[in-house]
Amino acid sequence: MNKFIVITGGTKGIGRALVLRFAENGFNIITCARNEVDLEVLKEEIEKSHSTKVYIKAADLSKREEVAAFADFVLKTTPKVDVLVNNTGVFIPGSIQDEPEGNLEMMMNTNLFSAYHLTRALLPSILPHKKGHIFSMSSIAGITAYASGGSYSITKYAMQGFTKCLREELKEEGIKVTAILPGATFTASWEGVDLPHERFMKAEDVAESVWSAYSLSERTVVEEIVLRPQLGDI
Repeated sequence: MNKFIVITGGTKGIGRALVLRFAENGFNIITCARNEVDLEVLKEEIEKSHSTKVYIKAADLSKREEVAAFADFVLKTTPKVDVLVNNTGVFIPGSIQDEPEGNLEMMMNTNLFSAYHLTRALLPSILPHKKGHIFSMSSIAGITAYASGGSYSITKYAMQGFTKCLREELKEEGIKVTAILPGATFTASWEGVDLPHERFMKAEDVAESVWSAYSLSERTVVEEIVLRPQLGDI
């Protein structure tokens, strides 16, 4: 039987690259995004070119009730989750002193609380098997503060704390936990920026790092992967 991977935000950027990478290796995919049309296109593309199944649900994970609905969808699809990638996130630039009211709450809901609540809901499908891997898609902004990062950086520092705590809780249970901290990656978040594509990392490179960490033996876990563009941060 094919293994199951849950990837949130699977239709664009790093999430899409992850879907493709794991589908290439025979994983059944369960994913969500806000746009149902994008999900249908992704499902058709993957199932046409790979011998795997893609299960999709439209969901806005900034909303607690939709996180719960997606978790229910996952648990009805499979009794066992082999890999969970908390990839959903949103980036809105701005400084703490003058960013719009509500930025922190919105990005906390999307970037942190969605991962926290989804992980808690899906652990019963992971823990009994004493095997599995949970990835948190964090950011360079979670280890390096910068002036225009504002609330985004706060949420990613919090994501690092969540991931470190989860690692300590689950290491005796045989569950691996890994934080991925990419620098500037060419995704929709950078649309309109007047910089050459070559200045950014490729989403496929981030996905490859996730696959490499997953592929290690059960005796070894990669706790953090920090990736930056060759010429440094943007």
